[in-house]
Amino acid sequence: MSRNDSKYFSTTKKGEIPELKEELNSQYKDKRKDAVKKVIAAMTVGKDVSSLFTDVVNCMQTENLELKKLVYLYLINYAKSQPDLAILAVNTFVKDSQDPNPLIRALAVRTMGCIRVDKITEYLCDPLQRCLKDDDPYVRKTAAICVAKLYDINAELVEDRGFLDSLKDLISDNNPMVVANAVAALAEIQENSSRPIFELTSSTLSKLLTALNECTEWGQVFILDALSRYKAADAREAENIVERVTPRLQHANCAVVLSAVKMILQQMELITSTDVVRNLCKKMAPPLVTLLSAEPEIQYVALRNINLIVQRRPTILAHEIKVLLEFKEYATEVDVDFVRKAVRAIGRCAIKLERAAERCISVLLELIKIKVNYVVQEAIIVIKDIFRRYPNTYESIIATLCENLDTLDEPEAKASMIWIIGEYAERIDNADELLESFLESFPEEPAQVQLQLLTATVKLFLKKPTEGPQQMIQVVLNNATVETDNPDLRDRAYIYWRLLSTDPEAAKDVVLAEKPVITDDSNQLDPSLLDELLVNIATLSSVYHKPPDAFVTRTYLSAQKTEDDDYPEGSETGYSESPGNHANVPASPPSASYSTPASVAPASPPPTAPVPDLLGDLMGTDNSSIVPPDEPTTTTGPPLSIVLPTSVGHGFQVSAQLTRQDGQIFYSMLFENNTHVPLDGFMIQFNKNTFGLAAAGPLQVPQLQPGTSARTLLPMVMFQNMSQGPPSSLLQVAVKNNQQPVWYFNDKFSFHVLFTEDGIMERSAFLETWRSLPDSNEVSKDFPAIVIDSVEATLDRLAASNVFFIAKRKNANQDVFYFSAKIPQGIPLLIELTTVVGNPGAKCAIKTPSPEMSAFFFEAIETLLRS
Repeated sequence: MSRNDSKYFSTTKKGEIPELKEELNSQYKDKRKDAVKKVIAAMTVGKDVSSLFTDVVNCMQTENLELKKLVYLYLINYAKSQPDLAILAVNTFVKDSQDPNPLIRALAVRTMGCIRVDKITEYLCDPLQRCLKDDDPYVRKTAAICVAKLYDINAELVEDRGFLDSLKDLISDNNPMVVANAVAALAEIQENSSRPIFELTSSTLSKLLTALNECTEWGQVFILDALSRYKAADAREAENIVERVTPRLQHANCAVVLSAVKMILQQMELITSTDVVRNLCKKMAPPLVTLLSAEPEIQYVALRNINLIVQRRPTILAHEIKVLLEFKEYATEVDVDFVRKAVRAIGRCAIKLERAAERCISVLLELIKIKVNYVVQEAIIVIKDIFRRYPNTYESIIATLCENLDTLDEPEAKASMIWIIGEYAERIDNADELLESFLESFPEEPAQVQLQLLTATVKLFLKKPTEGPQQMIQVVLNNATVETDNPDLRDRAYIYWRLLSTDPEAAKDVVLAEKPVITDDSNQLDPSLLDELLVNIATLSSVYHKPPDAFVTRTYLSAQKTEDDDYPEGSETGYSESPGNHANVPASPPSASYSTPASVAPASPPPTAPVPDLLGDLMGTDNSSIVPPDEPTTTTGPPLSIVLPTSVGHGFQVSAQLTRQDGQIFYSMLFENNTHVPLDGFMIQFNKNTFGLAAAGPLQVPQLQPGTSARTLLPMVMFQNMSQGPPSSLLQVAVKNNQQPVWYFNDKFSFHVLFTEDGIMERSAFLETWRSLPDSNEVSKDFPAIVIDSVEATLDRLAASNVFFIAKRKNANQDVFYFSAKIPQGIPLLIELTTVVGNPGAKCAIKTPSPEMSAFFFEAIETLLRS
C-alpha cells in the first residue's frame, strides 16, 4: 500500500450518500436499479446506508423481480433499526402477497417473516393466511416456513389465529414439497414448545410415507426424522413402515441414508421376527460401508454414528469389514503414533473377538520379528493383556518375547514384560536372570516399572524359593523400603515383607491368587445414554456422543433470535446481515435445536491472589502463577490438542488449547486418568513467556477416578512473568498431581487468541497510522494455498476473531481488502490482503510497530483464512 492509495479512502465528489439519494429518486428505472445495487454493495461491506431507508422503500413499487428482491434484502437488514419507517413498506407487502406472479407472492410473505419487528407482525397474519391456501405449491411451502418464523416471534398470535391447524392441514397437501416444509415447520415449532404440538397418527403416517418418495433429499430428511419419532402399534405395522423406508438406504445423500438408518433402528425395537431383523441388518450394512468412501469429514461423522449403531446391533457389520490385515499394513507405516495405535487396535480385536485372537497373535508375532523398537514394545503391551484375557492359551510365545528384552526402553513396555516374567516364572527357565537384568537399574526406573519389579520378584520367590530368588527378594525389598520415597512402592513392599516373614502360604494366596479374566469395554456407553444417542443419529449429538442437553441450551421462547434461519429448501434468495454489523453486535442466545451446537462455558472466576509456594521453582520461574485445585467445574467444548500423551504421563493425559471468550483469555484443558489409581491435588505453573501469560484463577479439577476425565477453563492474565529474548508463541507448562511426579510439556498457541476486541479503526485513522509507520515496518508473505470462495463468510470469520474489515478496492482483476487488529498494550496491526476471489493464492502485507512479530501474525491470519 503506497501513499498514493489514499484516493480509495476518500472522494472528491460532493458525497456518496447524497448521490445515491439522487439516483434512487431518478425518473429512469435503470438508474434506480443501479442505485439500489450500489446501496446493497455498500451495505455488504459494512457502510451505514440506513439514512436512505425511505428512498429505497419507494423503489418497492416495481414489476422488476430482481429490483424487488434487492429492496426486500435492504428492508430485512435495516427494519430492526428503523421499525417506524418499516411500517411504510407494509402496504406494498400486502399488495405483493396478492400479485399474479407466485414468485412475488412467496417473496413478499417470506420477507415479512424475516423482518422481526413486532409492529409488522400483526400485518403479516392476513397475507400469511391467504398464502397458506394459495393455489401455487411454491407459495404454500414458503408460507409453511413463515409460520415457524412467526411462532418464534409471537407464539400466542400463531396459536390464536389458527396457523398451527393450517400447518397440520398442509401435511395432507398433494404436493410433496409442501408436505416436507410443513413437517419441517412443525418440527421446529415443537422444538421451541414445552407442550406437544406435532404428534403423528396412523393417518398422518400414510401421507408422510407417500410424500417421502417424491420430495427433495432435504425434504426426505425432515420426513424421516419425523417418522423416527412415531411409535408403531405392533410389530406388523413397524415392518410395513420399514419396508416403505428401506429404499432410502440407497440414496446418494449421506443425510438421507443416516436418517433412514435412524428411523429403521427405532422401528426394529418393535419387530419380533429374528429373520426380519437379520435381513434389515444385512440391508443397512452396505450403505453404512459406502459412507466411508466419501470425504474425510463425512467419514468421521459416519464412523461416530456407526460406533453407536454396532453397540446396539453388534452383528450389523460382521460380514462387511475385514480389518486385521489392514491394521497389519498400518503397523508398518512411518508415522510412529499411527503405528502404535494400529498395534493397540490389533490387541483390542484379540480381546474383543475370541475367534480372531489366534490370528491377531500371529500378526503380532510377525510384527515383532520386524525388530522395529516401538512396534515391538507396543506388541508386548497388548500381548500382556491378551494373556490376561485368555489364560493358559498362548503362553508358548513367551520365548519369542524374551528375545527382545534389550530393546525395551519405555516404562509401559518394561512393566508389561516384567509382569509376564513374574506371572509365568515357573515356565521360564531363566526367569531369575531376566528379572535380575531389570533390577540393576531399579532406583532409576519410573514408579510403574518399580512396582511391577517388586511384585514379579515376590512371585518368582514364591514359585521358585531357591537361593537366587532369595537374594533378589532381599535386594528388592531393601530398595523399595529404605532407598525410595515413593509411598505406594514403600507400602506395597512392607506388606509383602510382612506376609513373607509371617505366613508364606498366606502370601501365596494373596500374590498368586487366580486373576479374573479381563474384558475390553472401551467405547461402550451406558445403555440409557446409548438409547438417547440412537434417537439423535445424524445430529451433532451422535458425533459428540453426548446427549443434546450437554451442549445445547434449551430455551422455550424466552429469548428472541437476532439472526434469520435459512429456509430448508426452495429458497431463491439467501438473506444475511452485512459483515460490518457482526463485529460490534453480540450474538443472542441460540434457539433450542438438537442439531446445532451452542457454546456452553461457566462464568470465569475472578482473579485470585497468589498462594504460597507448593511446587517450588520448577523451571527457574517465580511462583506467582501457582494455583491449587479448587471446587470442580466441568465444561464442554471442541476437541483439544494432546500436549501430554498417555504414554509419556504413565496413564495420565492432558489436552489443552489457549482460547479467547468474551474478551478473556482462557487455557482450556482436558485431564484424563487412564491409570489404575485416583488422581487428585492438581497444580499448574507456566514458565516465563513473551506475553507473560500466567494463571489468573484456581485450577478447578476434581479427583479423577480411573477411566474418567474432567474438562476445565483456566482464566489467564498477561504480563505477569515475561521472558527476554526473541518473541515466541510457545508455552512451557508444568502440571503436577499428588500421585505422580511433575510433568512438563510445550504448547504452541496461535496469535489470533491475543487479538483484542478494540482493534477496529476508522478509515481515516487506519490511513494515518499506515502513513506514520516507516516502510521498513511493512512485511509481506504469499499464501499460495488460500482460496477465498465467499467474501462475506471470510469477513465474518475474521471479525469473530477480532480482525476487522476497513475497506475494499479493485486492482486490475484482483480484490484488495484492508483490515485492522490490535494486540495487548495497544499495538496496532494493519493488514492488506490481495487475492482473486474463488482462485487459489493470496498475498498478505502487514504493517505494525512490532515487525519482529510479523511471522506470528502471518501464521494467525493464515490459520483464520483456512478455518
